[in-house]
Amino acid sequence: MNVIIEKGPSVIKVFITALIVVGLAAGIRVWFLQALESELIWLTFYPAVIAAALYAGVYAGVLATALACLMVAGWWPQFADVPALETNVETQFDLLEMALFVILGGVLSYVIGALRSTRETLKQVQLDAASSVEREQFVRSIIDASPSMIGYWGKDLRCLYANPAYQEWFDKEPNDIVGIAFQDLVDEELFSMNEPYIRQVLSGEPQRFERTLSKIDGSEGHIIGHYIPDFDSDGSVKGFSILASEVTVLKETEERLKLAACVFENTLDGVLITDTDGIILSVNPAFTEITGYSAEDAVGQTPRILQSNRHDQDFYVAMWDEITTNNRWSGEIWNRRKDGDLYLERMTISMVRDLEGEPVRYVSVFNDITALRRKDEHLKHLAFHDALTDLPNRTLLMDRVNQKLIDSDRKPCNLALMFLDLDGFKAVNDRFGHNVGDELLKEVAKRLLVLVRESDTVARVGGDEFMFILNNPQGKAEIEYVANRIINSINEPIDVYGESLHIGASIGIAMFPTDGDNAVDLINNADIAMYGAKHLGKNNINFFTPSYGVIKTPGKN
Repeated sequence: MNVIIEKGPSVIKVFITALIVVGLAAGIRVWFLQALESELIWLTFYPAVIAAALYAGVYAGVLATALACLMVAGWWPQFADVPALETNVETQFDLLEMALFVILGGVLSYVIGALRSTRETLKQVQLDAASSVEREQFVRSIIDASPSMIGYWGKDLRCLYANPAYQEWFDKEPNDIVGIAFQDLVDEELFSMNEPYIRQVLSGEPQRFERTLSKIDGSEGHIIGHYIPDFDSDGSVKGFSILASEVTVLKETEERLKLAACVFENTLDGVLITDTDGIILSVNPAFTEITGYSAEDAVGQTPRILQSNRHDQDFYVAMWDEITTNNRWSGEIWNRRKDGDLYLERMTISMVRDLEGEPVRYVSVFNDITALRRKDEHLKHLAFHDALTDLPNRTLLMDRVNQKLIDSDRKPCNLALMFLDLDGFKAVNDRFGHNVGDELLKEVAKRLLVLVRESDTVARVGGDEFMFILNNPQGKAEIEYVANRIINSINEPIDVYGESLHIGASIGIAMFPTDGDNAVDLINNADIAMYGAKHLGKNNINFFTPSYGVIKTPGKN
């Protein structure tokens, strides 16, 4: 169907061309050349045949010849004052004239058609040649502009082509390289390194290798070389092409990436990388060690698998606001391991943007500081607690007293400080040793903790000295009740390492605000009251009175 459609216009052109030129020839003969001899009829149609063949080709010329014969034989007598062909061709001469016209018309059509076809062929050849030259120039311009060294070497190892890139490496113009032997272009060491690859490519095997070469400016460059064999029609290798691409920047980038990968794999900090949708793309081994999630577990998930639910929504909103504003967030966050354990981590989340400034990645770097936090808390605990009994020490006691005094400015309250000194402890220590004495103090601390309320505080402030803070007591009666309970509890026998020990206690009491308006005064006055109780004998309770300010006991005021 396509062939018929394509040939249709050509057939119509041939027919119309033949019909028009023959019609014109007949018209000229009828209306302008009637006076000429009838023997010249055929001469009228030769130009028509030639014109048809020139314009539309061989078939148009042949068709014009046939139409001319039909015109003369059948249609001519109707338009011209001449006898019909039947009367004119009665003789053999007339038939020979027609036959001669047919033969000459066919020959002319064939010759003109052949000349026309030859002209078109020559024109196409010229167009193809021009296109080939243009393509060659285009390819040559690409090769000449290429930063890679591109050359061609014959089987005899002489250069047949070299692009301008060779000049950067060998300080020679391409025209000076063409014709030079390979071993004359490079030094002996480089030729010996390349010789095995040359032998292989001349045997028909493509080669690929890497080299470090020195440029003419003294710098070193890394190249990737390719030797590509060129086969002759008989299958033999007649030469080979060289493509040497400089990859110095890529090599340096590769080294940096290797270093980054080494750091990524070996750093003790966990690293997590996500896309802009929060999908985890990569994690390092430290991530697995800290969280318990392997790379297979984590990749494709979101960081929500680590969520501890210990932070509210406002925490995360503030985090992402800072990331969006400053491209980074740093802080401490609680997360959950795969086994369910909570852990505290110090984390930095960084936003990575592309060249257009759009976010493309989020990188989270974190380390587990749970143990460090516990250590800090332990150190802080040691700083404010007695190492032997784990009770608050004098520092923490002072801080709590001061805090309660500050709170009393907003909400008035009463406080009672009881200073307790063990009776008979020194005798136990001297007789049984410090180990027994230490265990005795621990047991005393346990008994005292049982007696305090949640709002009260008991502290060890010296060797065998303890202090109580009674919060908002309801008068002296309650204070005396608590003090008596303390003495009664301590008077109970205490078993230490199989020994039943008996000790007592003396208690001095100072009250806020009557006996002092600051922690130092209250503690000093409670201490003074305690020594007053000592003067009264063992297991006594004594409230501070201003008169104690002038009482002096050995070693104490």
